[in-house]
Formats: sequence, structure tokens, C-alpha cells
Amino acid sequence: MKIRNVAIGLIFSVFAASSLASSGLSGQPAPDFALKSSSGENLRLSEYRGDVVMINFWATWCGPCRQEMPLLDELYTRYQRVGFSLLGVNIDDDSRRAMDMINELGVSFPVLFDASKEVSRLYKVDAMPVTVIVDREGNVRHVHQGYKPGYEQKYLDEIRSLLRE
Repeated sequence: MKIRNVAIGLIFSVFAASSLASSGLSGQPAPDFALKSSSGENLRLSEYRGDVVMINFWATWCGPCRQEMPLLDELYTRYQRVGFSLLGVNIDDDSRRAMDMINELGVSFPVLFDASKEVSRLYKVDAMPVTVIVDREGNVRHVHQGYKPGYEQKYLDEIRSLLRE
């Protein structure tokens, strides 16, 4: 009985980790949204059509998010001039905590605030962080749940491939 419960738990974990990727977003048009940004202006995803766009959903309480953000900022800085954009979507209820964190980490990419969680629901975000990569035509091409050291190489490979299309 104990082995069966462990097996069921493992199957559930694998299913949960892949649920977003198999939710039907990949290959579909990325749902459009507009959110207030850290600069005070509203930014709309559709305004980035023509760029490869990474949307990274994160929260201040998420340790892997904190670890990943400086690496994402490096990708943004390196590839922004060749048609790559990165939108960090913070889901905290209080945007001041998010502002403190992005200032502390020195993040230069635009950060948007989704305190109502409407955009997070639109993208079926059920873990932190979630990273969605959208091609130049506005279609979701890759969805990643969670972060572990080394994921940034996979992001880099996917971004480079989409920039060449």
C-alpha cells in the first residue's frame, strides 16, 4: 500500500509539473493583456508583436524566482537589441514588495503588476515561476514551470531559435 501511494504521488507530481504545458497554450495565440508597469505606464503584450517575448510570472516569496531574475535580466540585456523582449509579471498583492525586490536585484526589464491575478488565470499559472515564450507572430511556443539552475541555457536555446525564424 505504501509503495502504491508513493507511485501515485510521483505520477501526480509529474502531471502537475506538466499541466500548464499540456493545457493547450503551446501553439496557441498568446492571450493579450495590459498591466501597469514598474515605470507607471500600462504595457500591452500585443504591442510587442514582431519581437520574441518572454513572459515570466513571479512572486517575491518565491526563492527560485529571486535566483532566476538576474539571469533573465542578462538574457534581456544581451538580446533586447535584436528583437527580444521580457515582461516580468509579478503576482504579489502589494506591488511595493515587488518594487523593493527589483530595485535590490537591479532588474532592467519591464515588470508588470497582476495583483488581481487576472492575467495569471488567463495563462493558467499554478506554480512559481512560470515562463512563457512567445514567437514574433504572437503564438505561445514554450511554457516552463518552475526554475532550477541551468534552465537559462534552455531559455537561451529557445530564444535564439525563435530569433532566427
